[in-house]
Amino acid sequence: MATVSDADDVRRLALALPQVEEIDSDGFDFRVAGKGFVWSYPERLPGKPRVIRTDIAVLYVGDEAEKQALVLGEPTMFFTTPGYDGLPLVMVRLERVSPERLSELVTDAWRMRAPEDVEAAYRAG
Repeated sequence: MATVSDADDVRRLALALPQVEEIDSDGFDFRVAGKGFVWSYPERLPGKPRVIRTDIAVLYVGDEAEKQALVLGEPTMFFTTPGYDGLPLVMVRLERVSPERLSELVTDAWRMRAPEDVEAAYRAG
């Protein structure tokens, strides 16, 4: 069993959730009810053009406390940048996260962005 994840895992996990649409992009970009919950990291380095990093996923985490808990608790896996200050988003290095953990992260991000009735129906199975 794989111990690391990649963009294909993100795509498989995201598309398995109800009412998810993939937005055409240079990497991956998934939304539910028009709200993004996981997408590839648009890296911006000073003086260089933006680069879409499919080895890093941006995840919606709900709030600043959750973001800080992840970044401080597992700094080799999660990080943030000044451009994301004040936003409930965290970056995850896919090569450092197991597919099982990625599944939890993607599902949690989806749950926080999905309409209440869609999330409730999913939870009910």
